[in-house]
Amino acid sequence: MPGCDKKPSAAPPNEWDAKPPVPEEAFLRIEGVSYRFDAVEAVRGVSLSAPTGTIFGLVGSDGAGKSTLLRMAATMLKPAAGRIQIGGLDVVRDKAEVKALIGYMPQRFGLYQDLTVEENIDFFMDIFGISGAERKARKALYLGFSNLLSFTERQAGNLSGGMKQKLGLACVLVHEPKLLILDEPTNGVDPVSRQEFWEILGKMRARGMTILVSTSYLDEGERCDRLGLMHRAALLETGSPAEIRALFDNLEEAIIHRIREADGALAQDAFKMERE
Repeated sequence: MPGCDKKPSAAPPNEWDAKPPVPEEAFLRIEGVSYRFDAVEAVRGVSLSAPTGTIFGLVGSDGAGKSTLLRMAATMLKPAAGRIQIGGLDVVRDKAEVKALIGYMPQRFGLYQDLTVEENIDFFMDIFGISGAERKARKALYLGFSNLLSFTERQAGNLSGGMKQKLGLACVLVHEPKLLILDEPTNGVDPVSRQEFWEILGKMRARGMTILVSTSYLDEGERCDRLGLMHRAALLETGSPAEIRALFDNLEEAIIHRIREADGALAQDAFKMERE
């Protein structure tokens, strides 16, 4: 990964900069949230917000606290301090109501490998009580979005890595959550499947869904409406990709510069992002 010794310069225009104005009302609001695993501080005083119909991306070094923050937003962990609101509901006090609003896809999503594509999505629709004409319509919609309609009889265990991730996303989407929470969903996936996955996210955003996603790919970071840079449990910076890299040649240089400010030489050793 290149260093940041040269002077910052203006970044070239990027196609993802040309987005419609971001609405002001926050559907997701995280305020001063912290969490510890015994003596290890995993998240420290993080605050951020994501308006309805936008994508908020989290980037940062391994062990920075991204997954822990996502698990708190998904009601899997109770914050030790601070609060998280989704659609005006508190994730601790209103946990049952919040669960109906969210779809959570962890790094290892629980597909049933011996079931077919159709059987997997049927299983998740059974869980959410989706039946009748609505069941048929949603299955066609989300398997269509995922380009999996031609593979409904194939066992999930026989799918490629990219197809498994798209099937996992389709299963998460069947109950049509208002907030989609994704933990590095394209990690290790081939570039074509990554592109297709993000095209699906773009369609979901266009339908008004709010998305909170962590990624280790800087080209995916460029596709987010806003980014948060996490390092050593803290949120160092938030802003649009254009704002974060405004004085640098690219997003990578801007991020390394910011981590060097906070953590010196660790920027090169502990923060390794993928570029395509």
